[in-house]
Amino acid sequence: MHGPAMPGWLLVALCLWTGAVCLARTRSCTGAGRRAAVDEAVMGVGMAAMAVPASAAGPPQWVWTGYAVVFGAAALRALWSVRGGAGHHLHHLVGSLAMVYMALAMTGGGTGPHTAHGGAAGAGAGGGVPLVTGALLVYYAVYVLRSGLRLVPAPAGTTGTAGTGTAGTGTAGTVPGGRWSGPETAPACRVAMGLAMLAMLAMLAAV
Repeated sequence: MHGPAMPGWLLVALCLWTGAVCLARTRSCTGAGRRAAVDEAVMGVGMAAMAVPASAAGPPQWVWTGYAVVFGAAALRALWSVRGGAGHHLHHLVGSLAMVYMALAMTGGGTGPHTAHGGAAGAGAGGGVPLVTGALLVYYAVYVLRSGLRLVPAPAGTTGTAGTGTAGTGTAGTVPGGRWSGPETAPACRVAMGLAMLAMLAMLAAV
């Protein structure tokens, strides 16, 4: 994507690390928790690939079409899970659709996603629909704040699950004793990917 190289590579590293942690979680989860971890691992790796700075690579147009197809399939899978009553997959559906949107936007104008800024060519290098980009930015900002607050430890002496981040996160089916089986692991990964998505949408909006 467009933007300074150093922040871009940091974004790639964050997404790769998050995807690797999610992949590791699949070994300590079962059932719905494992399926959610697989979905998030695919999302993390896909985001890392899409976040590679424009100055480092210039893939052909079909690569972005490939991203759209892959995450379109992921969106259909998440939609099916939502219809089946798995509410936590609604966020996966939004994330997959956001990836499809960004991939299609980066092919805008037929100039290629890695055309340099400036000039007539750079003016057509994507950017997406401002209304859609703005709505996704708001969604992910709210999601990150809400999920981040759940990770804040509850004050001593209080009861309930506030601050644990375990409610409705899709970590049910965790295998006891697994290295990545902590109740905070999945919410922390989702916060990290939410922040990465915010950064990528901001880069898209700046094109």
